[in-house]
Amino acid sequence: MTDAPYPIGTPGRPWGAGEVAAWRSRQTVQRSYKTDVLSVIETLRSRFDVSEYGRLDYAPDSYPLFAIKSRGWRDELPCVLVTGGVHGYETSGVHGALQFVDRHAADYAGRVNLIVAPCVSPWGYERIHRWNPDALDPNRSFRDDSPAPESAALMRLVAPLRDRVLVHIDLHETTDTDESEFRPALAARDGKAYEPGEIPDGFYLVDDSEHPQPAFQRAIIAAVAKVTHIAPADAKGEIIGSPMVAPGVIEYALKPLGLCAGITGAPYKTTTEVYPDSPRATPEQCNAAQAAAVCAAIDFALAHPAVASAGR
Repeated sequence: MTDAPYPIGTPGRPWGAGEVAAWRSRQTVQRSYKTDVLSVIETLRSRFDVSEYGRLDYAPDSYPLFAIKSRGWRDELPCVLVTGGVHGYETSGVHGALQFVDRHAADYAGRVNLIVAPCVSPWGYERIHRWNPDALDPNRSFRDDSPAPESAALMRLVAPLRDRVLVHIDLHETTDTDESEFRPALAARDGKAYEPGEIPDGFYLVDDSEHPQPAFQRAIIAAVAKVTHIAPADAKGEIIGSPMVAPGVIEYALKPLGLCAGITGAPYKTTTEVYPDSPRATPEQCNAAQAAAVCAAIDFALAHPAVASAGR
């Protein structure tokens, strides 16, 4: 960690087009969306329906966006939405979503309609970054007339189903680079002073403060605790600046903040946060934790249909 100013921009002054261009010029491809993600999706086509729901044209690159859906979709069944890679750098969100489809989705055939968007932000995935090329955070951009094409494309995909979704689980990570790069960059972009925070060691969830479902969150935490450790609160009783309302659970106002987990009317919704930099967690554990969270979310919702009906 350093107290030196962020290398782009003037302290106290929000970025303009020149600063955004300078920032974008520093971002380099570090991994391949085609190799890591699209090749895996191809292997799933024999068992699931795969559709292209949009395309991101960021010259010279172009990225097709794919959704994986249950084969034999039945309109009378509830829908489960799983999203990953809204922040492209959050690796287990992408690969945990794909692992869930490969290893667990068949368990829910005939019980729910699944729709999985495993990598919402492929430009960010390749560059291991939180933002899109315009220095916009897709996970603060899920609103009408979204300025982020990644967010707008997903909202168009979900729009016909938004009032039929039973569960939406959005898969994320909190990493050490949140403090070393992404929050300092955010402060610089917005012309604000950077205030250091504390990265929690372990898995946690973000519930919807406007429509909380504490029993649902507890069930996910209990399932994930069998796979990896749960984040404790800090000395203030908080996780990343928000009060911990239950072990491993905080709350945000999902829809007003433009967060992905707020894009449907689902009575059961949550955002997962895996900590991949922990010495106590391997990449395999991180992916497994995401998949376990999805399974636990669906299992709980199917076991509590009366609560679901009341919330819709």
